[in-house]
Amino acid sequence: MSTPLYQLKAEFFKTLGHPARIRVLELLSERDHTVAEMLPEVGIEAAHLSQQLAVLRRANLVVSRKEGATVHYSLTSPLVAELLRVARHILADLLSGQAEILQDLRAAEAPAPERS
Repeated sequence: MSTPLYQLKAEFFKTLGHPARIRVLELLSERDHTVAEMLPEVGIEAAHLSQQLAVLRRANLVVSRKEGATVHYSLTSPLVAELLRVARHILADLLSGQAEILQDLRAAEAPAPERS
């Protein structure tokens, strides 16, 4: 019996469920990077970054290629970058709605003007 699509999607999103992995994918959405280039941007130790890259490689979201002693990482599909852009838009919409709610709450808490 094959795995249901919803379960495969859940596993896919679990793979994306780590901030370092998201940051790596964002960087690779811009261009190919080496580990040395990503380290200061991701802000984790080299061993931890290597582990996160291994998770992304196993999920077929990134690939690596060796040039001499240097390993370059890239996205396997431009759709990954598109997914990150869509997520950014969704978050912006959600946060915009929350900002409006917060504004309404603050307005409701403001003391009523005194009547003379």
